[in-house]
Amino acid sequence: MARRNIIIAAMCLTALATRAQQAAPTTFAPRCEQPLVTNLSAPTTPTQGLAGRHIALWHSHGRYYERTQDRWEWQRARLLQTVEDLYTMSYVLPYLTPMLENAGANVILPRERDWNTNEVVVDNDANTQYSKAIYKEHNGQQTWQQGQGAGFAHRQKVYMAFQNPFGDGTFRSVQSIKKGQESTAEWTPNVPKTGEYAVYVSYKTVPGSTTTAHYTVHHQGGESHFCVNQQMGGGTWIYLGKFVFNEKAGQQHRVTLTNNTGKVGEIVTADGVKFGGGMGNIGRPDVSGYPRFTEAARYWMQWAGVPDSVYSESKGQNDYTDDYKSRGMWVNWLAGGSDSYPSGQGLNVPIDLSFAFHSDAGTTKDNRTIGTLGIYYTQSYDSVFANGASRYLCKDLTESVQNSILNDIRALHEPQWNSRGSRDASYFEARTPRVPAMLLELLSHQNFADMRYGLDPRFRFTVSRAIYKGILRFTCAQRGITPVVAPLPVNHFAASLKGRDQVELTWNAVPDTLEPSAMPDRYIVYTRLGNGAFDNGKVVKRNRYVARIPADVVCSFRVEAVNKGGKSFPSETMAVARCSASMDKKALVVNGFDRICAPADFVAPAPADTLYAGFLDNIDHGVPYVQDISYIGSQKEFNRTLPWLDDDSGGFGDSYGNEETKVIAGNTFDYPALHGEAILKAGLSFESCANECLDKAKDDYAFIDYILGKQCQTKMGRGDVHPLMFKTFDSKVQNALAQYAQRGVHLFVSGAYVASDLWCNPLTKSLESDQRFATEVLKYKWRNSRAALTGNVRMVRSPLQLGVGEMNYANALNAEQYIVESPDAIEPADSTGFTVMRYPENNLSAAIASQGSYKTFVMGFPFESITQAFSREKLMKTIIDFFMRQPHDEVKISQTQSSNKTRHITSFTGEVKK
Repeated sequence: MARRNIIIAAMCLTALATRAQQAAPTTFAPRCEQPLVTNLSAPTTPTQGLAGRHIALWHSHGRYYERTQDRWEWQRARLLQTVEDLYTMSYVLPYLTPMLENAGANVILPRERDWNTNEVVVDNDANTQYSKAIYKEHNGQQTWQQGQGAGFAHRQKVYMAFQNPFGDGTFRSVQSIKKGQESTAEWTPNVPKTGEYAVYVSYKTVPGSTTTAHYTVHHQGGESHFCVNQQMGGGTWIYLGKFVFNEKAGQQHRVTLTNNTGKVGEIVTADGVKFGGGMGNIGRPDVSGYPRFTEAARYWMQWAGVPDSVYSESKGQNDYTDDYKSRGMWVNWLAGGSDSYPSGQGLNVPIDLSFAFHSDAGTTKDNRTIGTLGIYYTQSYDSVFANGASRYLCKDLTESVQNSILNDIRALHEPQWNSRGSRDASYFEARTPRVPAMLLELLSHQNFADMRYGLDPRFRFTVSRAIYKGILRFTCAQRGITPVVAPLPVNHFAASLKGRDQVELTWNAVPDTLEPSAMPDRYIVYTRLGNGAFDNGKVVKRNRYVARIPADVVCSFRVEAVNKGGKSFPSETMAVARCSASMDKKALVVNGFDRICAPADFVAPAPADTLYAGFLDNIDHGVPYVQDISYIGSQKEFNRTLPWLDDDSGGFGDSYGNEETKVIAGNTFDYPALHGEAILKAGLSFESCANECLDKAKDDYAFIDYILGKQCQTKMGRGDVHPLMFKTFDSKVQNALAQYAQRGVHLFVSGAYVASDLWCNPLTKSLESDQRFATEVLKYKWRNSRAALTGNVRMVRSPLQLGVGEMNYANALNAEQYIVESPDAIEPADSTGFTVMRYPENNLSAAIASQGSYKTFVMGFPFESITQAFSREKLMKTIIDFFMRQPHDEVKISQTQSSNKTRHITSFTGEVKK
């Protein structure tokens, strides 16, 4: 009998265990009826992307105060022109975060995401530091009242240990209405400099808080509307987006909040609004003196109202350990009270997952990469999440991201990219979050083979897109949704004038060879008038769009591809203008500058290849995508045998730190508008297209303005896997320009490598046909590379009679214009040409012109790099006058030159007939 009872009891226990196991969730999908922030002005909403998801994301370390040294310092060594504290940021901020947001996610970061060092805070508690910043209230049916409890106030310039600005002030409160006379709060910043500023809002979460607080950002591009769920996220900075604000806009540019929520009796609260990133303001005891975006998460958290128990476990004794520990605890503080972590105390944000982006150390002396490692931890919190799901979901997340990264890098860049696998290990950032968490060690920032890829914007885009896809697949799997990957940016973009007041835009979708789902089904067209900012966009179903445009205004356009998974990064920008004074003449501006790349590098020839290598950014700094925020200075140690000793003695790769607070300008893909503005002011209409569209342009233009910028043939990584990219003139372009010249269309070309790319690019063999194209079609020849240092050019006596004196071009790193570190010296190819500009430091020829059956004007430095607008306008006017001059007005030329007028071009190969 006893044995029978034991057997029955065992069977019951087994059944109970089986039922419990069957009842346990297998996914982690926290409920969220209303996300933290919803962009009401977004033209589309992804249905098979990340809409409604909340992702906590951060990029490794950051500048911190080291008590034992009594100084602020980086947490890692300065190596190979960067430092990990900034390097991983160069993926997370320009690429990964926008990709996740384009898929619909709310992305929350524990570090400042805006690299604009200007900052204005507007608050209901007056602050004399921003005397021109204005907070106003307008009362309607309901009246704003002072809320019960503490709110934000900016009382001081420097915050010392444990001082919390979100406990220093008050907040305002009003009951919501469904319709009627609304009450509003208004924050006007009066920014010190026109530019792009991140906008953060703060409020208080109270009993009865609304889920639909309506904020409106009034900016240079119009109005953007947001719905903020004030039942979560109260008492910290909540990011809305980046917008262009004008320093002269007055009260036109502002943020407003209404109590018209569509519901009655809820509570709407208002506190501070922050514009821009600013400088560090946490004293330890001194401030860092660096922009806030460079600082560690621990300091942002203090400025953002996070409890000191989260950001300083050491109670102020060790900022280093506080920083890496704070990030995981910050995730739990965000999620506390939500469906992600219901038993916790926090901001009630239902975090879906957390992701820590790091790079690692390690060296090789050949082309082998250290490669990628994924880290997760399954054993904390009894190996389950709050809903009972297994923490082995962390492994699923890690493998989804890890496999995505390895697949895409190997397919697109480096077939031999090393995998270090995935590891179940007790790292603080992997074990602490109470949500699925992953720590990524992408590559070794210490290893030259890794960083030849790692400094390239193309690689950063690929890696970031791979991470986004891994997160997308994991998150959709948790909710039973079929994931759709957002499209790639469009290409073949052209803007053409039609009729007397219209523009026609055309473009092509770009298939993603790795993702069949990433094809667009719609597009968003954005418009910018003059020197304003882009609007919120218009959805179109086809890859063609026609719109009316005003006369005598440069109208610019860009396009994003859209599908059910989200939207792509923007296209390059094209522009047009209709000049009312010259309706029958127009120019074609061609953007031939699409290069983005890493700086020049070298490996010493064998047998010294294992001894010396490095980056040579003084020869070619490379071209960042829009802006770079990770560059610290040139490499100074090239001996591969020197070991790392400590962060002040990094060994091989050791680099200067003289540029580490700078934002470095790159390729904005927005040069047709700048060229076009000068053309319009000179009295001509213009239209524009990408270089790949040039062979399809059919109109007979007055002239073609071909933009080359820093275009030149460029490798990827070690350079022996994929063909070179970004040639100045490929065969299609050569044929197209030759045909235009044969029809008598004048040609204006400018670029830093306009000749050296064809004559002496060290990465490729020079082709005689390329040089014949330059000499016989464009009428110039190479004379010298790296021709000047000072950034000056001067006009010389010539038949052109330039009406411009000396000019300056950008020859130093800055945030506004890419650097021209190695301009070309060029000379006339035959007797039809003459030098029109020289570099005064050595009198080398900087630009030439030629006159014959058609005319050319070629510059060995980019037109857009000229730093002063009036100099660009004067120069363009002179070039157009030269092109438009009739034969009877020409300066007399020699009989030899006259004979050349009878020649015509038959092809780009340089064949010439008399």
